[in-house]
Amino acid sequence: MNPWADVILVLMILTGFGLLGSSRLATCIRTVALQGVVLGLLPLAESGGALTGRVVALSVVVMGLKGFVFPVLLSRALRESNTNREVEPFVGYGASLFVGVLSLLAAFWLDARFTLPVAGASRLTVPVAFALMMMGLFLLVARKTAVNQVLGYLVLENGIYTFGFAIVRDIPFLVEVGVLMDVFVAVFVMGIAIYRISREFDHIDADQLNTLKG
Repeated sequence: MNPWADVILVLMILTGFGLLGSSRLATCIRTVALQGVVLGLLPLAESGGALTGRVVALSVVVMGLKGFVFPVLLSRALRESNTNREVEPFVGYGASLFVGVLSLLAAFWLDARFTLPVAGASRLTVPVAFALMMMGLFLLVARKTAVNQVLGYLVLENGIYTFGFAIVRDIPFLVEVGVLMDVFVAVFVMGIAIYRISREFDHIDADQLNTLKG
């Protein structure tokens, strides 16, 4: 067992619950930034002390994009929209936390029924990955504002990234960076979309776009 990996994975779950229970969009962006920084430390912890240039470079890229670049893009879009809170989400914050608990329990249930070809550095890796994926999907469908939906996408991708450490250890570095750049482009485009929505409609409530007529 790797105690550092366990601490990192627990922090990632706690940030997931922080997102589910917060209505302040700026706080949610900072929480995802923290989750990105913590996720960037995961390759270092999973390496078991055998640090290589590839591992260090991957950690730096992940922390730079997820902990700094993405939050800056989203914070800028949020400032342009003049929106501070999500007042009336599809699912309330108390109920969202309950869904988060159910997601975590379901993740451990799924983990008990999976047999992976490679053992991870921590037994929490797969349950945390599944829980983050479910939390990310939930945020995508349970929140109205475009910012929170982008954050849900990032949490979902963080879960997929974490799951990758449990099943594959030898993905080429260029492939990993390529995937991160794809995510960067997606978040960049989403940031532009949020800005355009707020400029044209004076809000970033994606649900209200359903009322548009052709």
